[in-house]
Amino acid sequence: MGYCNGRCTLIFICGMQLVCVLERQIFDFLGYQWAPILANFVHIIIVILGLFGTIQYRPRYIKGYAVWLVLWVTWNVFVICFYLEAGDLSKETDLILTFNISMHRSWWMENGPGCTVTSVTPAPDWAPEDHRYITVSGCLLEYQYIEVAHSALQIVLALAGFVYACYVVKCITEEEDSFDFIGGFDSYGYQGPQKTSHLQLQPMYMSK
Repeated sequence: MGYCNGRCTLIFICGMQLVCVLERQIFDFLGYQWAPILANFVHIIIVILGLFGTIQYRPRYIKGYAVWLVLWVTWNVFVICFYLEAGDLSKETDLILTFNISMHRSWWMENGPGCTVTSVTPAPDWAPEDHRYITVSGCLLEYQYIEVAHSALQIVLALAGFVYACYVVKCITEEEDSFDFIGGFDSYGYQGPQKTSHLQLQPMYMSK
């Protein structure tokens, strides 16, 4: 019963991870955040493999999923530190999340709850011609905190997934070991006791 509950819970967690990361992927695409887009894509693939391994009783897939979750937590901790500008990190740096391809920021910067976008004219000389120069005001929640909330949710789901993945792998391994023990007699050619006959054969002589 415990193994079934753990397996069902892991399936549910994988489903939640897919829903949340797909939602995050959409907004990262809208904000041209190429590094998060790439990380989200890899995460989607590995969560699907982990889900497949859980349904099909493949511990190797589940182990790979658990290892990836450690890296996924590390990435999301970095994203949180980036947006909160911990240490020498700065959320104004283009190179980290956009690979210095564009000057775009998070989609939530202009579209957050209550945000008012005002175009500034004339634009500064340093502003690219294909970009508009704007100011954002009135936001009920700054965009960096929305991004931090997304990453924090991913960390919570990843930690829960890691714990249940380890539990399910442990249960599958123990179950396989028990089957090996039960079937071990066959591998050694075990035979039950045989009945012995009390009849003795006497030699027969034939005359010519």
